[in-house]
Formats: sequence, C-alpha cells, structure tokens
Amino acid sequence: MELIYSIDLLGTMVFAISGAMAANRNDIDVFGATFMGFVTAIGGGSLRDVFLNIRPIWVADGNYLIAILVGVLIALLFNKRLDNYARTLFLFDAIGIGFFTVVGIQKSLSYESSAIAAVMLGMFSACMGGVIRDTLMNVTPLILRKEIYASACLAGAICYVCLRMIPIPDNVNAIVSASLVFIIRFISVKYNLYLPSVGKVN
Repeated sequence: MELIYSIDLLGTMVFAISGAMAANRNDIDVFGATFMGFVTAIGGGSLRDVFLNIRPIWVADGNYLIAILVGVLIALLFNKRLDNYARTLFLFDAIGIGFFTVVGIQKSLSYESSAIAAVMLGMFSACMGGVIRDTLMNVTPLILRKEIYASACLAGAICYVCLRMIPIPDNVNAIVSASLVFIIRFISVKYNLYLPSVGKVN
C-alpha cells in the first residue's frame, strides 16, 4: 500500500499543477491559482469522503497539503515551460486518474460500499476535482465533452471489482486496473476516439 500512497501523493501534486495552470491561463492572481490547485487536487476525494460519511484524508494527513502547495509552486514558477511539456503533463494526468480511481474504489470498499457504489465513487475520486475546477472557470467540464475520460475511469473501476473476485494481491490488482484507465485514456487521445453524442445514438 506504500506504493499506492506515494502515487496518490504524486497524483495530488499533478492535479494541483493542472488546476493552477488553468488559473494562470485565465490571468487569475496567485491566491486564485492556489485555490484552483487545491480544489482540483482534493475535490473528487473530498466529495467521495462526504458520501462515505468520513473525514477527508487531507484533513488528517498534512502530506497531501504539502503535495498541493508544491504543485502550485511548480505551476507558478515554471508555467511557461510547463506549457511546452503539455504532453508530459497529459501523461501524468492519465496516470493520476488511473490511480485516483483505484484509491477511491479501495477506500469505498473498505467502508463497506456496494460494488456498484464503489465503482461510481472511484470515478468521482478521479474526475470531480476537474469538474469543480472547470465549473469555477466557466468552462464545460471534460466529462461533458466527447472525450473518453470518466468512462475510462469506470472501466478501470469495474476491472478492479472483477479482479477482486480472483485471489490476487491488491497491489497487482491496483496496478492492472490503473493501467487500464491509462491505456484507454491514452489511446482515445492519440487516435482521437470519443463516445457518440446523444443525437447520434438514436
């Protein structure tokens, strides 16, 4: 579980970078950028914990706040350079949503959620921080566009639940399920794949 914890902190930092960079692109001040980094990094996990009726982990574990502050500082200090590495940040984001999904579903199951609820909460953990960020920025959230984003998280969460029925180590399950999220997200962006719009389904 130490591996998952470390990756969760790294994902938190990357999400904080993405939130602060979004604020920078819209000419928001330092406080606003810090706030955006904060809500992007912990919004999904906090919402999940509210549904689980528990205290959000960042309240008890200061390492998450440190990771967020480090991410915001990186975004503020190296914003222009980071824009040149957008592809690298996309890769980290894809890895982050994979492991955020796994962390979310693991925590939900540990608090006796049903498998279906845990799948949904795993997706919330990965996606809702970005939804909150985009809403505050008056931008259409990514999950409401055609991109395969939340659906990749759902696939990984379902994979985790299914593999949990097989007696394999949790760490192996976590890596496989998170990798599935990453692969689906990466391939969908690389080959410009997306789900059909509602009008094309009928």
